[in-house]
Amino acid sequence: MHKLNIEIDEIKINPQYRLQFEEAQGCHVLLFPEGLIKLSDSAAAILERCHQATTLGKLVEELKIVFPGVDGLEDDVRAFLADALNEDWILSAHS
Repeated sequence: MHKLNIEIDEIKINPQYRLQFEEAQGCHVLLFPEGLIKLSDSAAAILERCHQATTLGKLVEELKIVFPGVDGLEDDVRAFLADALNEDWILSAHS
């Protein structure tokens, strides 16, 4: 089995999770059968771009447009994706 490499592989949100803005929480959340996960604005900005297959490079390029001049953006996105992969929030776009 191919181990997902966030540096080069296409990723997407795990279909077991649904990203949405939750009025009651006042933030974006990831919904799943057992509950929900509150997300920061930056986490939501990243995951919103993972509804369709994307790559780390594409994400960073899109986010640089939305958040110009942010130092360390690529490292922050990489770290978040590693955490999201560990939590099974994202998976290979070809799964």
